[in-house]
Amino acid sequence: MKGLVIKNTGSWYVVRQDDGSEVNCKIKGNLRLRGFRCTNPVAVGDVVRFEPRGAGTALITDIEPRRNYIIRRASNLGKEFQIIGSNLDLAVLVATIVNPMTHTTFIDRFLATAEAYNVPAAIVFNKADLLTSDLARTVQEEMASVYRSIGYTVLCTSTVTGAGIDALRGLLAGNTTLLSGNSGVGKSSLINCLVPDAELRVGHVSQAHHKGMHTTTFSELLDLPGGGAIIDTPGVKGFGTIDFNRNQVAHYFREFFELSPQCRYGDCTHTHEPGCAVREAIDNGTIALSRYESYLSILDEDPGNKYRLPQ
Repeated sequence: MKGLVIKNTGSWYVVRQDDGSEVNCKIKGNLRLRGFRCTNPVAVGDVVRFEPRGAGTALITDIEPRRNYIIRRASNLGKEFQIIGSNLDLAVLVATIVNPMTHTTFIDRFLATAEAYNVPAAIVFNKADLLTSDLARTVQEEMASVYRSIGYTVLCTSTVTGAGIDALRGLLAGNTTLLSGNSGVGKSSLINCLVPDAELRVGHVSQAHHKGMHTTTFSELLDLPGGGAIIDTPGVKGFGTIDFNRNQVAHYFREFFELSPQCRYGDCTHTHEPGCAVREAIDNGTIALSRYESYLSILDEDPGNKYRLPQ
């Protein structure tokens, strides 16, 4: 039997069959013994095969080939990784300028991962109603301009005023979209606007640490009223990259890849070589320094943690 994984609670998976019926499943033991250290061998969005075991439960025995996925490694450079969504039409990163502040390194690592695994990506700057100072508004405008200039769709939203919600609804329509971001950026509030019967619990940002409090504790696929679906995921603190070949990292930064043919050396790493078109563009302001710093942070990750992923 076959179905779509629509929820992962950690120990159980909910699988929806073509007729709409849902089955609670666990993973067959050998799925955990295939030579890789993944916290979740099965992800929301996977199409799986399963065997009924009675009493409305079943065992997942196999995963159909994924056309793409988004994956992350813990920011402490641990060797375990997590697939946070698969078979995606779009990955949307929800970010905020204040309460909390989303760092550009986090944004760039997410976008690079989406590029590496062939997932179209977009950015939503949420909580526009909290931009009460000229400085905050300027920071958001400048950040949005950086990402728009390299071809990413960028929306600015507020669940309080309703700004940008219709545009977001149009972006998501008909797509299976992963929604990700730091804790506290308002993913649950956005989903409550888009899926009125979702009734997701909304948390608060810690006033002591200015970081979001986790409210979503498991991944779940939610159908959109106008067609398409959202994969809601728990907020994350860091976004470690996985399986990036040092010589290919620049391929996942669109503006670097576009300029690379103009470098003097074909194998330019854009770090020290003379005649580097990328570093020249940084010097003249054509490429944002923040993007280059994010690129270097990926290069600096422990090469001992580079290992091949399962297909």
